[in-house]
Amino acid sequence: MTATTDPASELVDVIIDHETLRTTLSNSQRPKRPTAAAASLAFVWRAMLKIKHVPMQLFDVTVFPVMFTLLFAYLFGGQIAGSPRDYIQVLLPGILCMTVTWITMYSGMGLNTDISKGIFDRFRSLPIWRPALLVGMLVADAVRYCVACAVVISLGLAIGFRPDGGVAGVLLGVLLVLFFSFCLSWAWTALAFRAKTPEAVMQLAMSVLFPLAFASNVFVDPDTMPGWVQAFVRINPFTHLVTSVRGLMAGEVDSSALGWTFLWCGILLVVFAPLTMRLYNNEG
Repeated sequence: MTATTDPASELVDVIIDHETLRTTLSNSQRPKRPTAAAASLAFVWRAMLKIKHVPMQLFDVTVFPVMFTLLFAYLFGGQIAGSPRDYIQVLLPGILCMTVTWITMYSGMGLNTDISKGIFDRFRSLPIWRPALLVGMLVADAVRYCVACAVVISLGLAIGFRPDGGVAGVLLGVLLVLFFSFCLSWAWTALAFRAKTPEAVMQLAMSVLFPLAFASNVFVDPDTMPGWVQAFVRINPFTHLVTSVRGLMAGEVDSSALGWTFLWCGILLVVFAPLTMRLYNNEG
């Protein structure tokens, strides 16, 4: 007579605990989940490597501000302010603001490129802090902003820019430009989730930045403009930013313009940062 075996006892014999299975498959310990800071820094380094392998990404933060500063200072400086040296005192803070704010669009373009190529979905599937991708991109862009500031200020000093506010005034002006640009870049990251291509992000961003920059007090005194243009210039956030930076660098802080600048920064952050995170979490 044949002895019967209990199927349940056979199942018990083949059950292997989790630790035994892990040891069998790999002798190395599983890596710990990266912290939020570590994940963000990894994406910062990724962005820096892109610049290393594609140096043309720095074109807009080097060649572009040099051309604008030299062209406007030496072609129009004599007519507008009497001499290029006098004009550069007014022009350089405006060029600084224009240069840095214009390159904020690359935050959205880079994010849209990752989305269109499918890299974004791969990053979202990783066991990391979810906002790390966005934070890393924005921090890396801040490095690009600093390079642009260094180029503009160095050129200005070489051709006669002498800020009465000294080193402290210049540094405060640069910090204000960086903070405003950081807040503005959230608008382009939000746009990146809805635009079809990186080129569309650039076109829409330039449609906003171009009139804001030129219909402001960057190049000329608004008092010389028609009344209806002055009305727009006076409420233009770009005008408030330029006036604030000029005041800080000249050692004469314009508290009204500074207050309006921080108000615009707050509006940009409150509106576009949560919107970006909502679109980020709902993507895919």
